[in-house]
Amino acid sequence: MNLVITGSIAFDYLMSFPGRFSDHILPDKIDRISLSFLVDSLVRQPGGIAANIAYSLALLGEHPKIMATVGPDFEEHRRWLAEVGVDTSAIQIIPELLTASFFVNTDQGNAQIASFFPGAMSRALDLSFKDLSPKPDLAIISPNDPQAMVTYTLECHELGIPYFYDPSQQIVRLSSLELTQGIENAGALFCNDYEFGMIEEKTGLTMEPILENTTFVVITRGEDGADLYERDSVHHIEAVPPDIIVEPTGVGDAFRGGFLKGYMNGVNLETCSRMGALAATYCLEGAGPQGHAFDLTTFLRRYTDTFTGGADLKRLLSVS
Repeated sequence: MNLVITGSIAFDYLMSFPGRFSDHILPDKIDRISLSFLVDSLVRQPGGIAANIAYSLALLGEHPKIMATVGPDFEEHRRWLAEVGVDTSAIQIIPELLTASFFVNTDQGNAQIASFFPGAMSRALDLSFKDLSPKPDLAIISPNDPQAMVTYTLECHELGIPYFYDPSQQIVRLSSLELTQGIENAGALFCNDYEFGMIEEKTGLTMEPILENTTFVVITRGEDGADLYERDSVHHIEAVPPDIIVEPTGVGDAFRGGFLKGYMNGVNLETCSRMGALAATYCLEGAGPQGHAFDLTTFLRRYTDTFTGGADLKRLLSVS
C-alpha cells in the first residue's frame, strides 16, 4: 500500500518534573494561573507526529512517505528517518525557517504541559496532494498547520484518496465546520478520550453520526487501553503492560504506526488495534517518541506472548 503521512516534523525538548503538576494548581485562582516548574532533566530528540508514526511503521518493515515542511536544520533528522526506511522525498525544506519545536514537561504521574512552535510547519500549505505521483492509496492527516489540514482533507476528497483523520492537538484551532467536514469525509477517526470529548463539545457530533460516515473510530485511553468502534460493534483493547516506563511522549503516534502496519497488510481491525497497543508500549519503554527499537520478528514474538492469535498474524505477515 502506498501510504502518505502528513503532519508535523519537529524537534522535541523533553523535560521531567519530580512531582505532580496538580499539587501546585490553585483551583480558585485558575483564571490567573502563574506557574514555573524546576525540571530535573532536558533532552532534545527528533519528533513530530508524522515523523513518529512513520518511524514505528518503518521499524515494522514498511516504507511510508512523509509530506511535510521543515527547516534547514532538518538534515540530521532526515538521515535518521531514511536509515530506518522512511521515504523523505516529499519533505520540503523552507530555507528561512527552523524546523518546528515541541516543548513538553512531564510530571511523576505522566501528566504533561506542552507548547509547540510551528516554524517551517507554518508553510505546509505549500505542499499539495495534487503534486504527488503516483496517487497514494491512503493518506494520514495528522496535526499540522490548521489551514493545510483543511486543504488536505478537501484535496483527498476531490482526488478520491481515502484518508484517516487525526486532528488531536489542532482541535482547538480548527472551527466546528472544519472539524465536521474533516471527520465526515474520512475513512476513520483517531483521537484520545479527552480529544473525543472536545470534538463532541465543539461539533455536536456523537459516536453514532460519526460512524454513519466513517468506517471506524479508534479512541485511545492511556493505561486503560483503547476502544475500537465500528458501525455494529465495539471492541475494548487492553493496554500491554510495560516492562519499564521511561517517557510517554509519542505513545499515541506509535499506536497509530502499529495499527497502520496491520491495516496495510489486510489484518482485521481488532488485531490492528492490538498491534497499535503493543507499539505504544514499546514507545513508553523508550526515551522519547523515536527512542524505541524493534524489528517485525521481535514485535510479533512479543505479540504472540501477549495476545491470542499471534501465530495467525505471523502467517499473514509472512514471518516464521
